[in-house]
Amino acid sequence: MPINLDFVGRTLPPSEPYEVSREKIREFAEAIGDNNAAYTSIEAARSLGYVDVVAPPTFAIVMAMRLHHALVRNPELGLDYSRVVHGEQQFVHHRPIGAGDVLVGTPRVDDIKTRGGNDMLTWSADIATVEGEPVCRLTSTLVSRGTAVAAS
Repeated sequence: MPINLDFVGRTLPPSEPYEVSREKIREFAEAIGDNNAAYTSIEAARSLGYVDVVAPPTFAIVMAMRLHHALVRNPELGLDYSRVVHGEQQFVHHRPIGAGDVLVGTPRVDDIKTRGGNDMLTWSADIATVEGEPVCRLTSTLVSRGTAVAAS
């Protein structure tokens, strides 16, 4: 079943708030092997001008995956997730994510097209604090592999 083209331009409801904690930042930095002291030490972060520890730029993937699941699990979309591979990911940060931030994201389907028998879904989301301060914009492309077998 092809992806539902009626989703192009559709904005989903904002996500539930996600509270960023020092521990979540520390665990993420440890998981990616980044030992920058600003990710674990309040003193180090403050010496750089931050109020509290900050997250590595790729920490935004935590929010991206929460939003991703809300989109791809929508049965009206018609996406067979067993056929999906990740095509591309981009983050544009307005400011660092920091401990104490409470974030929400609003996902939107930007484009759906078919290339070489594969459906390509591009979606984006604006991530902001619950107060409305912009934090990050993400864009992601998912590829749903076609079922046709290529001729040899």
